[in-house]
Amino acid sequence: MTTPAQPGITGNVLFYSQPEPLSPQMHGKLGVKNMDGPFGFAKVGHAVPLTVGEFPAAASTGPIIFVGDEKLPISVMGLNAGENMFLRADGMFEPGIYIPAYVRRYPFIFANDDAAKQMVLCIDRAAEFIVEDGYDMPFFEADGQPSQYTKNCIEFCNNFELERQRTANFVQILQELDLLETKAATYSAMNPDGSAAEPQKIADYFGVSEEKLLKLPADKYIELRDNGALPQIHAHLISLLGWDRLVALALSRQLQQPQAANA
Repeated sequence: MTTPAQPGITGNVLFYSQPEPLSPQMHGKLGVKNMDGPFGFAKVGHAVPLTVGEFPAAASTGPIIFVGDEKLPISVMGLNAGENMFLRADGMFEPGIYIPAYVRRYPFIFANDDAAKQMVLCIDRAAEFIVEDGYDMPFFEADGQPSQYTKNCIEFCNNFELERQRTANFVQILQELDLLETKAATYSAMNPDGSAAEPQKIADYFGVSEEKLLKLPADKYIELRDNGALPQIHAHLISLLGWDRLVALALSRQLQQPQAANA
C-alpha cells in the first residue's frame, strides 16, 4: 500500500494549515460533523479570493479589488489583516453577507501534483469539523469508494476550478485592453472642531479605470458586452462604494469598545 505523494501545496494557502491528499488509506475512518458555526476558520480572511461569476452577488458585501502581479480579484471583508469583519464570534457570517465559493469549498482544495502532472484533491486535516468519531458525513464508504458527500464536494471543486479559469481569462481581457489602474482607498476623519482631518490611506489596489472604459473604441466596448465581461466590470465598480461601509462599521465597533469595557 502506498500513500500518494504530497503535492505542491503549503500552509501559505489561505485557511489551509495542514493539507493532505484525500485517500481511503489515510482518511477512510474520518468524516465531517455538522456544526452550528462552521465558518470559524474564515475569521482571518480579511481578503478572500473571488471568481468573476461571483462579482454581482459579492458587490453588495464589500469592495471587489484586484491585487498582486496576477491581478487576482478578491472580496475585501475587513480593513485589518487577519480580521474578517463580517464573521461573528459564533462562526457564522452576518445575515445578508455573500460567502465566497473559496470559503464554501473548505476543507477541500485541488492542488497540483508536479510529479504526476495532475490535480490532486486535498483536505485540510486541521479543520475542526473533521473527526474520527461522531461524524455526520463520511469521506469514504466501507468499500473505500468516495461517499456521496465527497462526490458532491469534488463536483463543487471542479466547478470552482472552471470558474478560476474564467476569472483568469477575464483578467487577461482587462489587461489586454489596459483597463486596470492603481487606486487607493482613503478615509477622511473629522477633527474635534468639526473640520476634516487629513485623509488616511486604507489600501492600495488595482481597479478598472472608468475613464479608460468610457474611451474604449465602440467595437471593443460591444465585445465586452457580448462576451459577458461588461456586467462584471460594472459590479466591480459599484462594489468600490463598499469601502465606506467597511469604514463606518469599523468606526461603529471602535465606539462600542469603551462601552463594553465599562460594562
